[in-house]
Amino acid sequence: MLTTVRFEKSVVDSILSHALDMYPREAILLLRGKKERDELLINEIVVPPLATHGVGFSGFPIYMLPLDLRVIGVSHSHPSGSPQPSVHDLNHFYGRIMVIAAYPFQSYSDIAVYDKNGSRIRWQVISDRQPDSG
Repeated sequence: MLTTVRFEKSVVDSILSHALDMYPREAILLLRGKKERDELLINEIVVPPLATHGVGFSGFPIYMLPLDLRVIGVSHSHPSGSPQPSVHDLNHFYGRIMVIAAYPFQSYSDIAVYDKNGSRIRWQVISDRQPDSG
């Protein structure tokens, strides 16, 4: 059972920025990272291939995704401002977590993280990992 999710700062900033750029359409992103004991570390986002973005929906054809075991969830936006997952969101859950960025996409308080049961998960922002210098 997951107790918390940690996001590198650049990932959370990118989720909010992408949601704002796509507004009033929904944005959707894949989340890459790794599981460490009962925590997830999210350190990268990927734009899904052939993603569709509309007013009130977003999606991507799962069969077009390359095999990537680092993809551990999906982030999408709710231009309506509600951070709650819809029944459709829960029925199309992909990965271990779902991140919802709610309008106005201005601060970390506009983001909520859920498990496959629709239960809210605690999360935190951490500093970006520094690349190895070699």
